[in-house]
Amino acid sequence: MGRRLVAAVALLALAACSTPPEPQRAPAGESPFVYVKNTDIVTEWDPSRSYSNEIIAFQNVYETLTLWNPVTKKSAPRLATSWRSSADGRTWTFTLRSGVTFHTGRPLDAEAVKASIERTMKAGAGASYIWDAVSSIRVEGPLTVTFALKYPVPLDLVASAGYAAYIYDTKAAPDLNAFFRQGRDAGSGPYTVTKWNKGKEDELTLSAYDGYWGGWRRPHYNTIKYKAVPDTERAYRMLQDGEASFVDRLDPKLFARAAAAPGLRTSDRPSFTTAMMLFNTAAGPMKDIRVRKAVQKAIDYRGLIKALKGSVMPASGIVPEGLLGHVPGREPKQDLAAATRLLQQAGYGPGGRPLRLRLTYGEGEADEQVLVRRLRATLRTLNVTLEARGMHWNEQWELGKKRGQDIFVMYWWPDYADGYSYFGQVFHSANPPVMNLSYLNDRTLDALLGTLPELTVTDKPAAQRAYEQATTRVLDLRAAAALPWVVKARRAYLGGIQGYDDNPAYPDVVFVYDLRPSG
Repeated sequence: MGRRLVAAVALLALAACSTPPEPQRAPAGESPFVYVKNTDIVTEWDPSRSYSNEIIAFQNVYETLTLWNPVTKKSAPRLATSWRSSADGRTWTFTLRSGVTFHTGRPLDAEAVKASIERTMKAGAGASYIWDAVSSIRVEGPLTVTFALKYPVPLDLVASAGYAAYIYDTKAAPDLNAFFRQGRDAGSGPYTVTKWNKGKEDELTLSAYDGYWGGWRRPHYNTIKYKAVPDTERAYRMLQDGEASFVDRLDPKLFARAAAAPGLRTSDRPSFTTAMMLFNTAAGPMKDIRVRKAVQKAIDYRGLIKALKGSVMPASGIVPEGLLGHVPGREPKQDLAAATRLLQQAGYGPGGRPLRLRLTYGEGEADEQVLVRRLRATLRTLNVTLEARGMHWNEQWELGKKRGQDIFVMYWWPDYADGYSYFGQVFHSANPPVMNLSYLNDRTLDALLGTLPELTVTDKPAAQRAYEQATTRVLDLRAAAALPWVVKARRAYLGGIQGYDDNPAYPDVVFVYDLRPSG
């Protein structure tokens, strides 16, 4: 699982050089890399607030101090070439790469790093919580920055996060908020934003940044186009016709066709991306825990895994395998007899009052459509009608924040390669809700989650025990969710593309600079 292995090795080699290579102008006139996704590309333009699908573009526009390497399972250099921590883990010093500039032309130095992270912390949005342990940031020199922490956390790992760890030019405009709302960027990555067509299929275009510190000596893509195409059949046809370079997810039938098609290549890897069914614990019929438990037990987990033909794996607990917090031996199982009893106790079910539940899911998500069809058929036998609505992510999320459904189906992946965000962002009390779309308000759980960041550093066995307690509380004692599967990262792309690999810490991201273009 190493989409970034080639890049990590290259970054390590560059870090060893005494001076950075002189940037060369980007290549011109080559075919673009066309990424086709089934949902909207951009939800939020401000890198301090970004917390959604735009990660696939932002990781090519912005950079972080470090990058998680899925082979070593450690942080590798990116904008920082080296770092060290004090013995107590409460002081971290990063040495920055020299010769880096933002797309605005300003140099990326220690002052810029400090200003960027402090602005993100002040925003208090998205995944900004990753910096909660930071009490102060000091500039020690032009390329040296030191973080003082209130309690120890693995700051090198935090600094590799897919969200809220971006370093950007806080002086890009007098009104930075307005600057970002216009669809403009202030990053240092290999590509910069050149066109944004909000709500259109041809939504976003990035072009190579001539001054990129990594240089443009070998063949690279000059342009990246991101297209929103909910129809997976059409997305596959675009790939076959060469109109698309990469499709991030196909249903099992189409993936099998892609695997056998001449001129196409596929990738099939485990991921950290988990399907979540979040139950409305605050209002409506699912405020009754008996109804929530009944729906949990009505889901045909094994049947879904079988029906999705290798594109998903069973979930066990909340955190997927490979991260601290995973709980083995907790694969859920269908129990229709128990579901019937629970519904009848609540006054519903066979012989009781009819029950109607509203579910929202992602339009164009083929796997979620299978879930909806099978769950609707099962619930019908229990005198429950499931009203399901496929929606563009931005619309679904806005409705969810207004508590507009009984079941909210979404995919979740970690903010950085750690189990905390599966709980801290999704199940910690939040008013108004952002990602806590089960609207769970559990102070006991909140207190338990509050111990995790420090325990992760100071006492991993204790952290694992806390994760296990949190898992029991969310899934059993509060029945706030069901997790039907963990995604297999199944990609299809043009056969001539070289250098692609998959990094589960950055879901669905293609680091396009690392690729060798197809002929």
